[in-house]
Amino acid sequence: MNRRRQIQLSPDEQAVFLREHRKASLATLDQDGFPHVVAMNFVAKDGAFYMTSYGKAQKVVNIRRNPKVALMIEAGNAYSELRGVMVRGRCEIVEGAEAVRAAFAAMAEARGTTTQRPSGSVDSAPKRVVLKIVPEKVTSWDHSKLGGVY
Repeated sequence: MNRRRQIQLSPDEQAVFLREHRKASLATLDQDGFPHVVAMNFVAKDGAFYMTSYGKAQKVVNIRRNPKVALMIEAGNAYSELRGVMVRGRCEIVEGAEAVRAAFAAMAEARGTTTQRPSGSVDSAPKRVVLKIVPEKVTSWDHSKLGGVY
């Protein structure tokens, strides 16, 4: 078996990993074609990834121009501990305060907490959008599967 296949996470392992890790690096492309990378909280639901942002944020401006994005969710410190999932896909921007509130609720539910958000978050819903990333390609890795052989 080649190493690429050896370190892949199975679909079940990916699902567990994505439930355990809620922070991702979101990469968009700026007006000059350079990557713009930001940390985002997310929830994976029904085959897509959801997050919220202010509608005027640079990442949203970039997505409106070019909906191709990438997400990387990673964990581990030493090389032998590195695990992660990289998602490439297209991002839909969903407008509306109700969609934002629903995304907040889904993220809270995924964390196992109440759907109550700090008042500032709820109050900001009309200024926010939902980013829905539909995966086109998913790559995963778990270097601990190599058993110390790199």
